Amino acid sequence: MRQKISAGRAGYVAAPVAAVALAHIGPAATWLPGLRRRRFPGLAGQGSPGHVALTFDDGPDPASTPHFLDALDGLGVRATFFVLGENAVRHPAVARELVRRGHELAVHGWTHDRPWWPSPARDARELARAAHAVGEVAGRRPLWYRPPYGILTSGRWAAARRAGLRPVLWTAWGKDWRHDATPASVRATVAADLRGGGTVLLHDTDHASAPGSWRAALGALPGIVRDCHEAGLAVGPLGEHGTGPTGEEPGAGDEPGAGEEPGAGRSGWTVRSAPFRSPAPG
Repeated sequence: MRQKISAGRAGYVAAPVAAVALAHIGPAATWLPGLRRRRFPGLAGQGSPGHVALTFDDGPDPASTPHFLDALDGLGVRATFFVLGENAVRHPAVARELVRRGHELAVHGWTHDRPWWPSPARDARELARAAHAVGEVAGRRPLWYRPPYGILTSGRWAAARRAGLRPVLWTAWGKDWRHDATPASVRATVAADLRGGGTVLLHDTDHASAPGSWRAALGALPGIVRDCHEAGLAVGPLGEHGTGPTGEEPGAGDEPGAGEEPGAGRSGWTVRSAPFRSPAPG
């Protein structure tokens, strides 16, 4: 009998803990590509069907970011850089150079951490700190937020809303953080999921990646841009992407209205354009 009572008490204690954990991490299900493309196209970064948003995470890094700036200059392309607050403060000259060359700065958080434990106060404090640091070097208030690893907890949703930032994830990535990434693998991986209206995620640093992995992204960049242009797609930053409201919390949005095509989201854009395939080997 005592064992049954003890088990019952344990259950009463565990239930609230599990509920808090679910409320905290549940919104992170938007990390699943299929879910966010179907239900939250703005969060996925879907915009104008004739445009592709090019984005980079984790910088700025004086050892690698300047190489991406030179490559983008040569390609005549501008991009959005989701920078970490601690890196913007540590390397302000590189961050300012991003802005000077016409690129858009956005917020990637203060540090590149995983938010497994609920801490709404910490989330709000660190995101506000990062937004302020990015705004200081950019000379303007940032608009976009992408959390590290794409993990949007309930605390980070609330912190982004409080900071006036709109969360944006991605529709295609290059898996360029891997130790075995090559320019060909990055290009092919991006092309496999890329469609008009999509948002591409690459990394301009190995800050949170395999050492030297940024070279694979850098080598893939000309081919990725060329693939887009050959498909008749413009390439540029999120500010030119026609991305609609992206701050809706999962569960807060309405189902698509009757007659809407799957993929037609709150932004008003329909993004069911046919995919194109890169000639790069997979």
